[in-house]
This record gives sequence, structure tokens and C-alpha cells, in this order.
Amino acid sequence: MPESWKQRLDAIVSEKRDQVRDLRRHLHTYPEPSGAELATSMHLYQLLGQLGVDVQMGPEGCGVIADSPQYSSRGRIAVRGDIDALRIQDEKIASYRSTHPGIMHACGHDAHTAIAFGVVQALANLTESDELPWPICWRVIFQPAEETATGAAQMIQTNVLAGVEKIFALHVDPTRRTGEIALRSGPMTASCDSVQLIITGRGGHAARPHESRDPIAAAAQVISSLYQFVPRATDTHDAVVLTFGSIQGGTNPNVIPDRVELHGTMRTLDASVRSRTIEQIHQVIRGVEGITGTKIEFTLDGSIASVVNDAAATAIVWQAAEEVVGSKHVQLITRPSMGSEDFACYLEHVPGAMFRLGCATDLAAITPLHTPKFDIDESSLEIGVRVLARAVITASAPETNSGSPAER
Repeated sequence: MPESWKQRLDAIVSEKRDQVRDLRRHLHTYPEPSGAELATSMHLYQLLGQLGVDVQMGPEGCGVIADSPQYSSRGRIAVRGDIDALRIQDEKIASYRSTHPGIMHACGHDAHTAIAFGVVQALANLTESDELPWPICWRVIFQPAEETATGAAQMIQTNVLAGVEKIFALHVDPTRRTGEIALRSGPMTASCDSVQLIITGRGGHAARPHESRDPIAAAAQVISSLYQFVPRATDTHDAVVLTFGSIQGGTNPNVIPDRVELHGTMRTLDASVRSRTIEQIHQVIRGVEGITGTKIEFTLDGSIASVVNDAAATAIVWQAAEEVVGSKHVQLITRPSMGSEDFACYLEHVPGAMFRLGCATDLAAITPLHTPKFDIDESSLEIGVRVLARAVITASAPETNSGSPAER
């Protein structure tokens, strides 16, 4: 395989590093939450249109799809970048701090988007200069609404995976130093179900709780029971995480309300464990209903499957990562994360792989994901572009290598 294209690729990425960084900072300064990424999408549409690639908007003006102008005998190789921000107040002191109150890129989607844009730049430049080692056909998906786990499904419904043979993505990882890359073949994240409990009782005066059927007391009982019972009823070798992040009920301190709503998530790594956990939740609910005299409605929605990395796709990324950062800095993820990612939706249709991109300069001063002071070391952006662009080109080769350490 000719090596000159790799050297040229690295040179292009280095030449364009400031543009990639500037795009990341622009997105960080002007974040938009899930389902409202209209200005973000238009900005990307205009930038991509200047690169001479085919560009189209996503559904309802959110999201962008960029395609190579040429085709090959093999299917498309896709890259996914997510574009939405979180409803968190940015507390950083930085020139690119969010200017939108209560909204910030606290999960690195600005970095993912900038890296995906850098991949388009690199591939377009190699195509224009006729320096690709073989014909390639690619698609880069700038996806909205990852945080609400709806964006991938929306893009798939618009036929974004038509003709796609493989798909790649990354996620920044502040627990790893810049220059480190981590991945694994097989399950990488947990499946995630949105959990909702609606507890209906009978309201009353706070001074006479015996005259009511208190849904707040029932809510306290059901949360406590689930937090104790589910782990005790689950094999210690099986991972289950049930968490409630929202309790809504009542408006006055001296009034017992009629209704309380609980919202949370249930995360598992195995379908049979998921089924057993659902039955355990039903058992607890029946018990609490009997004790409190309330009615509890239990529903699951917004389910996202596990990210399951394809072995061959993982091998391609592993090889690309070793070329970029060296074999000593490519790490095997030994256990799946209990976090979730709607990149899993694409992997239910086509094989692919996601990897973790180290983005920390100092592990002693980590700013975790989903926190008000989250930030990245921007030198990690260039690494992400180089790895993803290599993966796209390698995956398009007439013959690709396989057998990464992740499989052995």
C-alpha cells in the first residue's frame, strides 16, 4: 500500500488545524440544544459548501450530510459527528465561553463536529489533488439531538445509511491524556431505557395525611425499594444501573398533591438482564401500590441499544490509531461503559466502530463530561481527524487488514 497518501493526509490536517480549532470554538460559543440546532446546521452547511462536496440539510433544518462527489465500486464509508449541546450553564473562563445562557457544549459534541469537518476537508483535498491511493466514496453525518437519543433515528429515517458499508465515530474522553486512544471490539456502552413512573394518589391537608393517599410518600418508598432491591436481585456479574434524575410533584409545602412523576434511566449490557430488571421493577411497584394505596404507572420509552463495535471495523481503527499515536498509546477498553450513545442506532443497520479520544492535559485536574467547566485540550482535534480520515480510506481499500489486539 502506498505510504505517500498518509504523509500527504497528515500534512493537510496540520495545515487545516487552525480552521478545525476555530470551528470548535465557534460552536462552543454559540451552542444549541437538541432539536434546535438550526444556526449550527446552517453554519456547517455553508462551510461544507465551500469545499466542493455535495451537501444537504437534515430533517427540519437540523443536521447536515456531506457526501463525496465521486463513487467507487464499494459502498460508502460514513463518519458520524453529533452537533447538539446540553442545558448546562458554562462556568469556564475562556474566550470561547458559551454566549447562550444555560446552554453549553459539556459533552464534547463541538469537538466531534469540528473533527468530522476536518475529515471532510482532508478527504476533499486528497481527492482534488488526486492523491488518494484508490477510489473512495464517503459520507459525513452531522447529527442533531444525540443527547435526547432521537437524532440518529431521525437521520436514519431520511435514508442516510443508503449505500453505507461501514460507519465510524469517536467520543472525547477527559479521563485519558491527549495522545491516547482507547477502543474495544464488541459491546462498548450500555443499552439505555428512559423510565417514567406516574404515581397517582389522593391529595389532602399536610396536617391530616391519614385522609390522603400520599404520592410523595409512595415515591420515596418506590425509589428506596428499587435502589435496594434491584441490585440485590441481580447477579453481581451482571451490570444494571437504575437512576432517577427527576421528581416532580406538589406546589405547596402544606398540601399533599394528587400526583407525582419520576423520570430516570435504566442501563444494562445484556438483553436477558434488561428483561429481568423490568420484571423486578414491576414487582416493587406492585408492593408499593399495596402498601400506600396509590396507583403507579410504569412506562419505558426512548430505548437505545448498546454500541457494539464490529470486529473488522475495530481493527481498522486500531491500525489507524497506532499509526497516528503509536502502539503504546492505543489502549484496550476492558469493560463497557454504562453510559449510552445513540451511535448504536447506526450499528443496528451497518457495521462500524466508535473509539475514545483522550483530550486531557492534566489528569489531576479533570473537568468531567456534563459539568459546567468541561473543556478539552484542542490539540486532540488533529489526532481525531487523522485517525478518522485514515479509517475511511483504509476501509475503502480493495483489501483491508484485520486482527487488531482488541480481538486477540
